[in-house]
Amino acid sequence: MTETPSEFEEPIEHDPTGLDLAAQIARQTAETEALPPVPVKRRPPRRIRSRMFEEQRSGARPDDRDPQALGDVLGQVSTRRGWQKRISLSTVLQGWANLVGEDNAQHSKPVLFEDGVLTVVCDSTAWATGMRYAASKLVARLNAELGDQTVKRVDVRGPNAPSWKRGPRSVRDGRGPRDTYG
Repeated sequence: MTETPSEFEEPIEHDPTGLDLAAQIARQTAETEALPPVPVKRRPPRRIRSRMFEEQRSGARPDDRDPQALGDVLGQVSTRRGWQKRISLSTVLQGWANLVGEDNAQHSKPVLFEDGVLTVVCDSTAWATGMRYAASKLVARLNAELGDQTVKRVDVRGPNAPSWKRGPRSVRDGRGPRDTYG
């Protein structure tokens, strides 16, 4: 049985997209029956988990997680490692000429700092003697620049004396020469 259009109805033309047919079905369905309400699934409320650590969040102010300047980081590392006194001492000793004077600096140089003792080597006995007289002033000046009790004493050494243990001028059981070499 085929339906023929009545005289009051317009002939139905075919819509290739099918939108008219979908709209017509939707209208008929809405007029004939009411759709049952769609059940809304509700999730159970989320429980807030207790955190063993507090979550860090970025803020408007600088903190430890921000990029740091290299000088600041090196300063922190040197302080934590206990290198601060060593670095300060080497910085002060770079200006050895300003510390002891030009003439003394030409004839002496610091070679070792260990356990609060600064060892200075001079190129002659006379310069070593002069540095020994000025050692207490040098300790006071170093402690003023580096901090109290950083340098406890200055050990001044003269030039290395020749060894008289071997060679044509050695004495087998004798006490050797009586000259002072420092």
